[in-house]
Formats: sequence, C-alpha cells, structure tokens
Amino acid sequence: MPRKARIEYPGAVYHVLNRGNYRTDLFSVEKAGESFEETLFQACSRFGWRLFAYVLMSNHYHLVLGTAHK
Repeated sequence: MPRKARIEYPGAVYHVLNRGNYRTDLFSVEKAGESFEETLFQACSRFGWRLFAYVLMSNHYHLVLGTAHK
C-alpha cells in the first residue's frame, strides 16, 4: 500500500533525514558524499528550495530545506 502524498506548502521549512538500512554506512564509498552534495545542490536549484543547513554523517544525513514561495 503506497503512502499518502506529502503536503508541500510554499515557504515551509522541513527537517529531512535519512538513515541507512540497519544503520549501515551511506557514504563509505570514496566521493559518495561529494556526489550526494552535488546532487542536493542541483535539486535545490531545480526546484527552488532553500538549503538552510545540512550535515552528512557516515550512516545518515540531515537537511533543513525551505520550499519556494509561490
């Protein structure tokens, strides 16, 4: 059963986090963190998000994102 779509509000601020399955490392492969950052910055530019803060840990990450004002 698919989850319900998340509601997105213009100008809202979200705390986003993700952890590896069974707390396994996400960024153990060389340059994985750099690739993630590059993709994150591209997504922010494409969708008009504001990235207030982020941290990449070995097995998880946190983002503080703001959606575009419409």
